[in-house]
Amino acid sequence: MMKIEIAPSILSADFARLGEEVREAEAAGADRIHVDVMDGRFVPNLTMGVVVVEALRRVTRLPLEVHLMIVEPERFLEAFARAGADLLIVHPEATPHAHRAIQQIKELGVRAGLAVNPATPLAWFEDLLPELDQALLMTVNPGFGGQRFLEQSLPRLERLRAMRDRLNPACRIEVDGGINPETAPRVVQAGAEVLVAGSSVFNARASVAENLNALRRSLAPQG
Repeated sequence: MMKIEIAPSILSADFARLGEEVREAEAAGADRIHVDVMDGRFVPNLTMGVVVVEALRRVTRLPLEVHLMIVEPERFLEAFARAGADLLIVHPEATPHAHRAIQQIKELGVRAGLAVNPATPLAWFEDLLPELDQALLMTVNPGFGGQRFLEQSLPRLERLRAMRDRLNPACRIEVDGGINPETAPRVVQAGAEVLVAGSSVFNARASVAENLNALRRSLAPQG
């Protein structure tokens, strides 16, 4: 069985010490870093941009996956690729040319991902899965960290896993939203292979290492 990867989302990190927290996550065994880019139009929030990716590239050797929750992501793909992104994820809800965006990402020499919101039909993946390196299923409505996991995501994950197995077994399935030690084993059982975790990793209750270890322990076989 392929390793379940954990991708801490810096949306929940302390921006006053962002580089330090990312280094802590890397030292604690994080597999990649998840960067949420929001434009205040596609989602009701404004976050980081290209300069943050450039800064992160200087402080970590981990892969940087950049989740573009922005309208017309095609306008920024090259800039984020140059900044050091290893994986660029776009939303079909945010562009009329999702396939073109995936092609453009590939041409930039970067891995390509597609993300869909909770109310978006999984049919979007049907035609694009053969082109994808990663399929991201949002398990909350995007825009803010710390939201409660949406239970209807579990049967959607199972259907996405079956579709992926049929169309492109090499594509990884990622989930984003409400992932913590309680929900992590449930989404893995339903088919998730990469877990984005924000507030359950970066919080004041425990250290980054302790939180990541708690997530890992929740995924260990029982018995």
